[in-house]
Amino acid sequence: MEKITVKISGMMCGMCEAHICDTIRKTFPDARKVSASKSKNEAVFILENSFNPETLEKAISDTGYTFVSWSSEPYKKRGLFG
Repeated sequence: MEKITVKISGMMCGMCEAHICDTIRKTFPDARKVSASKSKNEAVFILENSFNPETLEKAISDTGYTFVSWSSEPYKKRGLFG
């Protein structure tokens, strides 16, 4: 599993955050723990399968926001008490 962090420009409100989260969920149906932050200008989610940044870049651009960059790191699921 991978934790994907995407830098996005153009989010102004809570509805923008929700719109980005919906776009990620539609583009990657297996995405988990999807969240977006207008203050950080980023979205973060967990993927079990492979990630194609070009697909996400097109989906975000099609919604009117600007895809800036992305990064990934391995994600290890934690137990109940950390």
